[in-house]
Amino acid sequence: MAQKKWQVSKVRYCEHVGQDVALEVQVVLPADQMPDQPPHVIAHRCSKAMECNKVDKMVCAYCFTNPDIKPV
Repeated sequence: MAQKKWQVSKVRYCEHVGQDVALEVQVVLPADQMPDQPPHVIAHRCSKAMECNKVDKMVCAYCFTNPDIKPV
């Protein structure tokens, strides 16, 4: 059976919250019957997205407010 799992992709300094944040990806791991398949990335998020969304301006794609700016 396939599993969904959040994994830390990168750790970066974010100017908006003034500290390091973890950029995470949600992956679907393959079932045991098909172990040679690579994991599929289905979502992205930031560990400090709630703090960034409290700011009155659009921040970045990982906070789901500005799809044009990707801090990677």
